[in-house]
Amino acid sequence: MKALLTPQPRYAALTLRLALALMFLAHGATKLFIFTPAGTVGYFASLGLPAALAYLAMAGEIGGGLLLLGGVFSRWVALALIPLLAGTIVTVHGHNGWMFANAGGGWEYPAFLIAASLALFFLGDGRAVASSER
Repeated sequence: MKALLTPQPRYAALTLRLALALMFLAHGATKLFIFTPAGTVGYFASLGLPAALAYLAMAGEIGGGLLLLGGVFSRWVALALIPLLAGTIVTVHGHNGWMFANAGGGWEYPAFLIAASLALFFLGDGRAVASSER
């Protein structure tokens, strides 16, 4: 019982890392399997973005999610994914207002994910990692 009442930052980092991993994997898989690469490219084109960015976004979300899941340089992966999240605020969600429940989705969710990614960067890899800086 005492262990439950004592702060466990390595387990906190593990929980955060796994949650971010699943979120990135889910978003990447949605682009790949539901919207399809062609649909994702078309959506990016409708925003005035080059097709290559659609493929980079899918690769970043899936690859980053897998690296986070496996605990491979998680701090740096979380930090590297922040520009992708910031890009969604600038290109898609920023003009929809704060609340994600707004039409088109506001920017609260990607902003929260940026904060969560920064928190993981500052917390460290957590437990059960494939590679660590320790």
